[in-house]
Amino acid sequence: MPTKRLACLLTCLLLVLTLPACGGKGAASEPEGPNEPAVSVLAPQPEPEPEPVLPYTNPLTGEGCEVDVGARRPIAVMLNNLKKALPQVGVSQADVIYEILAEGGITRMMAVFQDVAGAGEIGTVRSARDYYASLAYGHDAVYLHAGGSPQAYEFIKSRGVTALDCVNGPYEGTLFWRDQERRRSAGLEHSVLTSSETIQELLPTYQRVRLDHEEGFQVGWTFQEGPEAGGEAAEILTVPFSTYKTGVFEYDPDSGLYLVEEYGEPYVDGNTGEQVAVKNVLVLYTDVSQLSGDSAGRLKVRTTGSGGGLLVRDGLAWPITWEREGESDRLSFYREDGQPAALGVGHSYINIVKTGTEVTWAAKARRRPDEQRFYLKKCGWECYTER
Repeated sequence: MPTKRLACLLTCLLLVLTLPACGGKGAASEPEGPNEPAVSVLAPQPEPEPEPVLPYTNPLTGEGCEVDVGARRPIAVMLNNLKKALPQVGVSQADVIYEILAEGGITRMMAVFQDVAGAGEIGTVRSARDYYASLAYGHDAVYLHAGGSPQAYEFIKSRGVTALDCVNGPYEGTLFWRDQERRRSAGLEHSVLTSSETIQELLPTYQRVRLDHEEGFQVGWTFQEGPEAGGEAAEILTVPFSTYKTGVFEYDPDSGLYLVEEYGEPYVDGNTGEQVAVKNVLVLYTDVSQLSGDSAGRLKVRTTGSGGGLLVRDGLAWPITWEREGESDRLSFYREDGQPAALGVGHSYINIVKTGTEVTWAAKARRRPDEQRFYLKKCGWECYTER
């Protein structure tokens, strides 16, 4: 029995030694060297999908678009900015927000939408001023307002501004309506609203409203991805319009945007409940004076010619010059060397203030934890983060 078992084992060993290698038919296996490390081969990683290049550009933001929104006339809406009339709605979707003094130390705003789609309710809508009508005219915009000063009505008539008026026009109850809750809490004049859906639905039905720019109209500004060279630290910008209204813009490095504050609180869009944030903040200095003989104390604000200013983006500030040749022209911005000043790609907030206004900017102040808690309590910022 042992002899048979041994013979069987030898036969099995000979069969194993004569089997072909696994690498290929009849191929001999390569002997591995002593202690040769195993080589791991990583599977090739797929290339990331490139960002799609959109064929068109929004001329007011520099952002890519799937449709040619730049061919359309923008919508410019006059906004109430009294504290009792807040929150405004639809403002976070505006491509450009203008803010300028009105009579009595208050300010009005004008929100400009190159593409109004998706903004939702917009307002509350307030009365026109001639310098706002002039800026809307320079954008070739359709200008929405609720009433206006005598100077505004005169400008609209003399220049042929496409203006749709809730108070002195056939549009209340259709293009505009009054929010009943705001009417009860703030008053009749602080209750007018419109909406992007209503604007898109009704404007094409108005025969006197031209929807597209005429051929050759210059619509855009200069934009640049990434920060400009140079600049001073400007993480906090303060723009005092009057003792009643001061605007504050605080840079958020995570988003690369400036968070807007007014009346000591975040400037919130009532549609979303979120604080308004913009890529660019501009301050333009100009001549502001009270109109002679105007019993309401209305102002004369120069929006043509040229003046000094400030461009703030990406946590930095640069001195600029603004120019506007005539009422039908848009504003242009230039660096100190005379080249166009490049805005960051995104929304802009343009403050037009009296020459000599003490606008300040600086790096963000650091606070101790106890100061931080006091700041939170004082300002009511639920999401403020010390940086």
